[in-house]
Amino acid sequence: MKKRLNITIEEILLSKIKINANQNETSVSNLVEKHFQALVNPKPKLKNGLSLVEYMKSLPKSKINFSEGYDWNEEYQKAKAIKLGYEDLL
Repeated sequence: MKKRLNITIEEILLSKIKINANQNETSVSNLVEKHFQALVNPKPKLKNGLSLVEYMKSLPKSKINFSEGYDWNEEYQKAKAIKLGYEDLL
């Protein structure tokens, strides 16, 4: 069951929040509710204080270029055979 909440904030901030809500096609009430939910149920953080998504975004981008004829399946099978110890069968 939903209940009403009255809050007092600066008029300029309210106008910016209304613009943001309109741009995201939601209401100010939904924005406030989502914010409170995030405060009450925070996403788990890693040891360095980042969430998993933030950590993944912080990782360096790979600059590996493979040739057009690169056989992904063959390389996968080789790596799997080495891992499982039957590379001599290939």
